[in-house]
Amino acid sequence: MKIRKDFLPFSRPSIGEAEISAVVACLKSGWITTGGLCKAFEEQLCALTGAPRAVSLSSATAGMHLTLAALDIGPGDEVITPSMTFASTVNMIALHQAKPVFVDIDYGTLNLCCDEIEEKITRRTKAIIPVHFAGAPADMDRINRLARKYSLKVIEDAAHAVGAYYKGTHAGGFGHPAIFSFHPIKNITTGEGGMITLKSASLEKKLRLARFHGIERDAWKRYGRGGNPSYDIANPGYKYNLPDLLAALGLAQMERWREFNARRRMLAGLYLDGLRGTEGLDLPEVPSYDHVHAWHLFIVKVRGIARDSFMRKLADYNIGYGLHFSPAHSLSYVKKRFGVKAKSLPRTSRAAGRIISLPLFPDMTENDVHYVCAAVKEILKNV
Repeated sequence: MKIRKDFLPFSRPSIGEAEISAVVACLKSGWITTGGLCKAFEEQLCALTGAPRAVSLSSATAGMHLTLAALDIGPGDEVITPSMTFASTVNMIALHQAKPVFVDIDYGTLNLCCDEIEEKITRRTKAIIPVHFAGAPADMDRINRLARKYSLKVIEDAAHAVGAYYKGTHAGGFGHPAIFSFHPIKNITTGEGGMITLKSASLEKKLRLARFHGIERDAWKRYGRGGNPSYDIANPGYKYNLPDLLAALGLAQMERWREFNARRRMLAGLYLDGLRGTEGLDLPEVPSYDHVHAWHLFIVKVRGIARDSFMRKLADYNIGYGLHFSPAHSLSYVKKRFGVKAKSLPRTSRAAGRIISLPLFPDMTENDVHYVCAAVKEILKNV
């Protein structure tokens, strides 16, 4: 096959004139830090998820940090989560002096295996962090039942889940905290940013205080019209607020999330059709329960060739790729500090050396997908 001249990236944000105009309008307004646009963006996430409250943040990692702290998770506590997740979650657990307890995954969907959660629960278990992996929602009914049975907190890692529904409920709409990411590769972006959706008013107050130095009133309330610039701090906090400049981008993207996700769904369908039956390749599977997949990522598992070789060959075809993720139990500090053995997570370990994320973003063309499929087949055929 003829190799394309231009590079096809793994991902690229879809930014149009509406987004550009929204950001320019914010710049011209004279108010670019946290203010009315952040509030509007929070209201949009509430409307999407069905959650009554939302707190905007500088990143999803900041959201995990503040949520763990607000739920008093600390030394001696255990937090159940999959190892197949981005390092930030496990980093935050470790930095709170708690212990991550890893549950194996389903090899097909890469979501955590609910059959194995209960056996990991001990008297020290404080919380479960399920991941809606690649846009496929975790089995929240089973997770919530276990949480109620053992009086555990649930924190949804919804970084991949804008537009993901479980049995008619959007991710983040189950009452407990859920953390969304708006990194540039996500289904909608603010450049960098995150959001916590939740139900509890008292928890929201804790999060808002911790988000901005421990000051009860943010800059909008202190320096806006009629504001009072004085403040007091009862407990110190962090600098994790999202500026209006980024919220402006997020609001414009929220107007298009259905368009974006429909496009992702169509492109994922082309991939599934184009790669079905390819020798040496395992395609992504979807959960058996009722759901709507957000198709944040299209992850295949390569069996017919060493993954490093496969990646080099993709590069030769001018195709970008991603790796989601190096499992947390393989990280040097996790192995040293927590002593997790790969054999205790057989399906995670099996998938770990095979997964590769193929290009998937709304501005891709159908021909782009056909090209990637043809390249993948040619690479594997010529092993």
